[in-house]
Amino acid sequence: MVWAILARIERIGKQRELKMTGANDQVEKFLQALVGELAIPVSRYEQAETSYKSLGDWFHRPESTVRNFDPAVYVQGSFRLGTAIRPISDAEEYDVDSVCELKKLTKNELTQFDLRQLLGHEIKAYHDAKGMTKPVREGRRCWILSYADGAQFHMDVLPSLPNGSEQRLLLERAQFDARWADTAIAITDRDVPTYRVRTANWPRSNPKGYGEWFKSRMASVLARRKQVLVESLKRQGVTASVEKLPDYRVRTPLQAAVMLLKRHRDNMFTGEPDVKPISVIITTLAGHAYGEQDAISGALSSILEGMERYIHHDGTKYIIANPTDPFENFADRWEKDPRKAKAFFRWLEQARQDFGRAAHATTLQRMNEAVSARMGTALTDRAVTKINGNGGGLLRTPSAAPAAVAIPTFGNAPRVPTTPKGFA
Repeated sequence: MVWAILARIERIGKQRELKMTGANDQVEKFLQALVGELAIPVSRYEQAETSYKSLGDWFHRPESTVRNFDPAVYVQGSFRLGTAIRPISDAEEYDVDSVCELKKLTKNELTQFDLRQLLGHEIKAYHDAKGMTKPVREGRRCWILSYADGAQFHMDVLPSLPNGSEQRLLLERAQFDARWADTAIAITDRDVPTYRVRTANWPRSNPKGYGEWFKSRMASVLARRKQVLVESLKRQGVTASVEKLPDYRVRTPLQAAVMLLKRHRDNMFTGEPDVKPISVIITTLAGHAYGEQDAISGALSSILEGMERYIHHDGTKYIIANPTDPFENFADRWEKDPRKAKAFFRWLEQARQDFGRAAHATTLQRMNEAVSARMGTALTDRAVTKINGNGGGLLRTPSAAPAAVAIPTFGNAPRVPTTPKGFA
């Protein structure tokens, strides 16, 4: 019932759009339509949630060998951030990244290898009990559960232990921002020398903290849009609250911009997968550069023109610090393979040019031509068809309308890397 009403709200959402005219209106509608074509169905978010909750229930069953360690399973990556996009083709799968944190175990009690095997035993038992046909695979850091072909997704399960207190101490000693530290985890990585050694020196991560940092970069916009949706639901007679409304029911301009940039990147590097800029770099730089704009066009302008300001070069290497753990450099592979740095800046210049041409185009056809090569012709054609089919309007979840939509310039800003900012 609730989702049916939400669908109805989406159908009438265009009535809440700001009444704009001219190129600004068309550019924004075009970008919204592109994002609409990239967006994954709500059912995919629900499917991911069902899958990791099912695995969590399995770990807590009476016969579980890990039950006493208080296992907690939660999602990470693009599904957590709300920036997941459809695969380019039906041959590709959705990648649902999850974490299994054994809260009552410590690094002093076992090795990374031991933790991997402990959790792997239960994951394989889950696989067999659920009648899954594709074998469980082991990745560098995680176990991989592949679902049936019709499901078109697999789930990576990252074994981990709590690491919040150690991370807080580490950051505070270095006088770094430790506000996200409490959710930090220690993870397994079979490529590190200490993989089979009992030591306190484990690889670190903090997907919950990173998710909260990313959310903080769009907090006011997200809150406004959720409030609008809740009010719409209430007018339909549905009891709802901002607190209980899933974040994935609302999309912010920051999330939309990241989705667009990831697909642009995917198509640009189809033939060069080994140098393709990684999503966490794009997402982090976008989060830093976003200025809480209410329109996708404004968000893209701010992000594309400002990303480089959050890349630091210390005279030897590039540094894109993890905002929740500044000791981690997301660009560490750029030093080992300089082609990756060159590829990133090449991509950034191309994105500026493509979206810049679209921003200054005066017709939908010109906008389509500006980005189709890197966004995918089929996708951009569908976006144009959707706009034309709506009589120039666009269907989307209602949101707080922006006061104005400026034509983005996406200019070629000079590269002046500085110390990463935006940790606040």
